[in-house]
Amino acid sequence: MSADIETYLFPTPLSDASALPLRVQIRERVLAAIGSGLLKPDDRLPTMRALAVHLRVDLNTVQRAYAELERLGAIRTLRARGSFVSDTPPHPDGVLKAAEARALAASTIARSQAAGLDPEAVVIAMRDLLGLPPTPSEPESGSAKG
Repeated sequence: MSADIETYLFPTPLSDASALPLRVQIRERVLAAIGSGLLKPDDRLPTMRALAVHLRVDLNTVQRAYAELERLGAIRTLRARGSFVSDTPPHPDGVLKAAEARALAASTIARSQAAGLDPEAVVIAMRDLLGLPPTPSEPESGSAKG
């Protein structure tokens, strides 16, 4: 991976207008990079300080995001060496995953309402993107309106 990994992980700035806290946005972008294969096991992450400077956020925000990633088992931090992508992905905890899914759903509802969108239209769009058949009360695919 390039020496300027911050740019690869965060090509666009974090959103202050997002309903998601900055630490959650950081955590989710790193998890997405791991999930997509952009970051592979044993790849070194940027130092917390370098990432904070790149993102123009407080160092504590990045520290909290890295701590959450470590608790999830996605990364490991070695004293005086840095933070690295874990060799093995975290094992999903059913109860924790259900709680995360519910929290993400609540956040999505709040974000859609804040954007002036009907949350039901977002659900229909998500089902369409997932290739799921519409429920009997939903219009046919591609007709979700916002």
